[in-house]
Amino acid sequence: MEIVKNTFFEGERPLYGVQDVMLDNVKFYPGESALKEAKGVYADNCYFMGKYPFWHNQNSEIRNSTFTIYARAAIWYSRNIKMYNTLVEAPKMFREIDGLYLENVQLSNAQETCWFSRDLELKNVQIDQGDYIFMNSSGVKLSEVELKGNYSFQDAKNIEIHDSTILSRDAFWKVENVTVYNSVVSGEYLGWHSKNLRFVNCKIGGTQPFCYAKDLVLENCEFMDDCDLAFEYSTVTADIINEIVSVKNPLGGVIRAQKIGEIILDEHYRNPGSCKIEITSDVAS
Repeated sequence: MEIVKNTFFEGERPLYGVQDVMLDNVKFYPGESALKEAKGVYADNCYFMGKYPFWHNQNSEIRNSTFTIYARAAIWYSRNIKMYNTLVEAPKMFREIDGLYLENVQLSNAQETCWFSRDLELKNVQIDQGDYIFMNSSGVKLSEVELKGNYSFQDAKNIEIHDSTILSRDAFWKVENVTVYNSVVSGEYLGWHSKNLRFVNCKIGGTQPFCYAKDLVLENCEFMDDCDLAFEYSTVTADIINEIVSVKNPLGGVIRAQKIGEIILDEHYRNPGSCKIEITSDVAS
């Protein structure tokens, strides 16, 4: 393997098409497409200031590095990318990726990141300003992820999330086959138009959650006190361990809760009697 260390590059395509190269303490100053069409790049302690450095890349690993805000749209149309202990300040970081692994990574400006990508795994990742992150992606697995950013997971499929915190308005819109375990998920209009969305041992917040959802499942979940007007026109199986502020016009299934402040079945209610609502608290107590 060729080793390049303690140097810098700038301008357009300085290392275009390189293969099996180790970059050690290399700085990439303003320019474009520094490592486009490269294969087998191992980058450690590197610093990226130019745009589009890793386009059409394969089998590369990045460690202990920084992508500044100027390195926007850094990794697109690539396969088998691994990243560890790295700070990413640039937006639009990943797009059209097949096989992405991130561990101990901070995405501080994650707008429009991880779009149209497949087979993604993130462990101990902090995501800020992550509007529309994971849109139209599939095969996503998250563990110990902290996500702040609205409209996350829009139109995404086949997702598994563990031990994470997601603060996101309009999260999980029109998703399919998503399961969330032992997590906190808070934001308005959660899970609308979803299919096969499941939460297990989760704490959920935000007004009007889970409307127009199909085959929604909530197991041993807790609702925050801003979770009102839930389940409108949804088919649902829900076991809520505390109080739901209000339920409105559910379409079908079973809703169990310790208490429900208000059950709203108005003139727009569909399929009367198709949803069973059960109060589980001991009234005598």
